[in-house]
Amino acid sequence: MNLATWVERHGRRLRDDPALATGEDVHATWGELAARVAGGAGGLRDRLGLEPGDRVAIVMGNRPEYLEVQYAAWHAGLVAVPVNARLHRDEIAYVLEHSGARVAVTDDEHAEDVGALLERVGTLEAVVRAPGPEWEGLRTAAPVPLTDRGTDDPAWLFYTSGTTGRPKGATLTHGNLLMASLSYFADIDPVASTDSVLHAAPLSHGSGLYGLPHVAKGAVSVFTEGTVDGARLLTLTRRWPGLSFFAAPIMVRRLAGDEALRDADLSGLKTIIYGGAPMYLADLEAALGTFGPRLAQIYGQGETPMTITGLSKADHAGTDHPRWRERMQSVGFPRTDVDVRVVDPDDRAVPTGEVGEVLVRGGVVMSGYWQAEEATAETLRGGWLHTGDVGSLDEDGFLTLKDRSKDLIISGGMNIYPREVEEALLTHPQVEAVAVVGRPDPEWGESVVAFVVPGDDPPSSEDLDRTCLDRIARFKRPKEYHLVDALPTNSYGKVLKRELREQLAGE
Repeated sequence: MNLATWVERHGRRLRDDPALATGEDVHATWGELAARVAGGAGGLRDRLGLEPGDRVAIVMGNRPEYLEVQYAAWHAGLVAVPVNARLHRDEIAYVLEHSGARVAVTDDEHAEDVGALLERVGTLEAVVRAPGPEWEGLRTAAPVPLTDRGTDDPAWLFYTSGTTGRPKGATLTHGNLLMASLSYFADIDPVASTDSVLHAAPLSHGSGLYGLPHVAKGAVSVFTEGTVDGARLLTLTRRWPGLSFFAAPIMVRRLAGDEALRDADLSGLKTIIYGGAPMYLADLEAALGTFGPRLAQIYGQGETPMTITGLSKADHAGTDHPRWRERMQSVGFPRTDVDVRVVDPDDRAVPTGEVGEVLVRGGVVMSGYWQAEEATAETLRGGWLHTGDVGSLDEDGFLTLKDRSKDLIISGGMNIYPREVEEALLTHPQVEAVAVVGRPDPEWGESVVAFVVPGDDPPSSEDLDRTCLDRIARFKRPKEYHLVDALPTNSYGKVLKRELREQLAGE
């Protein structure tokens, strides 16, 4: 099934109902969106010469045109490559090159960086601005029929950093994304065409994935400029009732403490789905005090789009359960559509309560990594996705994570792999060695800390910052630099990052 079928159907059945909104204003009805999607598909196919299976990169902030482009690509049988718009130009270039994107669609804010890649990325043939006359010209082309796609056909390349620091493209098929959407209905919420979804987090990641079930049922997708604070949230819930949104815990914490929401009428707010970083129990209790039983937690990865375990709204509301606090510090119960195991290094299941690697299998798990057969075989060995996360299952089946994928740092809901930060710092001529770890942070979840062995002329923190900002996204740069004489290593010369984390914990 082609996911763009949803838009085509709503264009007939819900023709005059709102599909896209900017703030309180309707940006497009379903009839208008369906016409733009079919026309955009025609423009991509007939004017730019793309063929089914070709890749279209989307490098944009959150805006209604994002969904126009994404569904037009699917309508045409193309593969969408949503790119984190906060990445550095070099990082964007790698994703475009690796995915073999022939076209990149961007907005005014990112047009200079993306346009400069036309001469640099060998496969890239065109850069289209949306909104603007270029996209307008494509979406008003003669519409083409919906391209037939099977459940095993790629739909979305989800680029997620690997432990080597190089992003890997998790190939998510139409079937994977359909299953993720059905799992949302089963475990998070039913959705009606009278509901709405607010895109407050990046569409290239969680918000885009949780937008899918809302599009499937004909709900309105809401966009707003700037940060969503309490006052803005109230305005939107009054205009678009039945509103849900995905957020990193840091955003939930900030909204929970916003004075505008104290004792406010939140009847128009349906669900806040949070995940991507730890939510401390005190912060969760404060959020429940503000929002009531409207919170749902998810645990997942790009390889199994946000669908491994979850804590439902009922779990959050069940404060009379004797182990409620313990459960709230877990990542929840296996989702309806997956099997979850915790295993030892030989992939044998460990007893209840013992720690091991978390494995998952099901129809939501990616088909593999794009152009990475060895990594695919290793990660999907034995028919199970090896998450790299370490945890334990209790007697009731709730999963608690003990550690994340070895060195992964999650700050403000964004994944940061130390290797890519280390590689950037090692380009400085006065950095002999470096190790990057995460420090628990009450606001961001974790902050990035770099231990640097300097050369004869030790660099300043400002010098190291400039080195990072020239090569990686701003949110990945370290918040602290520690100059040290040597890094702790084992007998094989491997850096013992656990000792560095313990050192930070003892400060």
